Amino acid sequence: MQLVKREPLDGAGRLLGDCVLFRGLDAVAKDALLARARLRTFKAGETIFLLGSPGDTMMAVVSGQVRISVPSADGREIVLAILQDNDVFAEIAMLDGKPRTAEAHALTACTIATLARRDVLAHFTRHPKNWLSLVEVLCERLRRTDQHVADVAFLRLPVRLAKAMLRMTSIEMAQVPGPGDATIRLSQRELGNFVGAGREGVNKCLRNWQRAGLVRLENGMITIVDRSALEQLAAQA
Repeated sequence: MQLVKREPLDGAGRLLGDCVLFRGLDAVAKDALLARARLRTFKAGETIFLLGSPGDTMMAVVSGQVRISVPSADGREIVLAILQDNDVFAEIAMLDGKPRTAEAHALTACTIATLARRDVLAHFTRHPKNWLSLVEVLCERLRRTDQHVADVAFLRLPVRLAKAMLRMTSIEMAQVPGPGDATIRLSQRELGNFVGAGREGVNKCLRNWQRAGLVRLENGMITIVDRSALEQLAAQA
């Protein structure tokens, strides 16, 4: 894995303090914890960690998008999640100290805030009430996984593809005032891995949507042009 420059946490990195794990802390306790955090920057496509690597840190996305996936022995991949600003990840291996259960790669250029396992556990020892916040994070992660599995099992491909694309662009659209367009930087094969479909099925849906004016396909990117129409399609669940 390529070595990544480590930087002290700056104002942007303090977004880590807004995640649900630490919202209940008073300003003094929060500043003391965040002083131990570090920022790491990754280029698009770079590996953040690999399956089986040591689980010695937890992380939060300060900016950019991160792809969480599990590879198979024959080179295939299951995409479990696309994480965006302020999403926490890598908390399971950090808690039990065992190897990572998935891989993380920078989908776009990313800034990641990291906290060492020893510092997080020391924090929860000093502030035991905050274990409830951690339970909330894990429960929310489990709910997302359950919903994703149910979507793949029961929904038609156009519906689950529409839902997935809307989720992937929800943060981006929230940051842009007005209607605007949102762009997805996943390949059609990666989208297929995420929604449990082959590239051919995803391509057929996207081509139909492009002809209908819902999306635009160019330069290997997918741009949502008519978000309201895509939302109506996703609502057919």
